[in-house]
Amino acid sequence: MPDRTPCTICNSTDAHCYIHWAQDILRPMKNSPSLLPLLRSQLQGDLLALTLLHPEQEFTLTELAHELRASHTAVLREANRLIEAGILSDRRVGRTRVVTARTDTPLARPLTELIAASFGPLPLLTEALRAVPGVDRAYIYGSWAARHAGEPGPPPADVDVLVVGTPDPDELFDVAEFAGRRLRREVNMHRVPAASWDTPSSDPFLTSVRERPLLELDLDQGDRK
Repeated sequence: MPDRTPCTICNSTDAHCYIHWAQDILRPMKNSPSLLPLLRSQLQGDLLALTLLHPEQEFTLTELAHELRASHTAVLREANRLIEAGILSDRRVGRTRVVTARTDTPLARPLTELIAASFGPLPLLTEALRAVPGVDRAYIYGSWAARHAGEPGPPPADVDVLVVGTPDPDELFDVAEFAGRRLRREVNMHRVPAASWDTPSSDPFLTSVRERPLLELDLDQGDRK
């Protein structure tokens, strides 16, 4: 039977108290994210997505800060909350602290599904497109990018991705199919050459994309330690 940290609210280790943990850690705040207003912050959603959707992987705090484009202090604060709530776990490897998702709690599966449906596009598409040759840059645009940027509105029905470069269209199709199944929503890939994206254009599509919120995927796989 997995070890259970006592609930921070009632000090019980009963299974139902995972709900207390969720209420404690996911308490909405004034600036709750549009993608999932139950969460405390945009950073919390991105952190949960990165860790819960990669449960087999351990992350250092430096790696998390790099991936999430956030300060080390902010990531540490959110990670500590999630560790105290029993959603993440941590351990020491030498002098380095590493963090990973807990999969041994009743909350793990439903929370992962909820996070995948809301914040999942960013980590899933980043990882998938890193493996596709010919992708120079990639951006999420459209309604999902707008919700991620904080614009109010209904939950996005699909995810739109602009890929800059010369990748094989069949590989992009495979990525869209894979991501769509995991996210339970349609993923649309639009490929443009670097020359078209990097120079001024009267193309109505590119103009509309540039004028609305864009979220660039970090495709750099350099050393993040």
